[in-house]
Amino acid sequence: EQIVFPEIEYDKVDEVRGMDVIVVTSAKSDDEARELLRGFQFPFANA
Repeated sequence: EQIVFPEIEYDKVDEVRGMDVIVVTSAKSDDEARELLRGFQFPFANA
């Protein structure tokens, strides 16, 4: 949602909008990528 940005004036937001983030790494495997992202404290759901 856009209100995480300090530039946005909360009082002027008429509707909350979602946001997608895509992260691309140079990891050679899924496990390597997962460890890298865990290092940045990315949350992972247990599926």
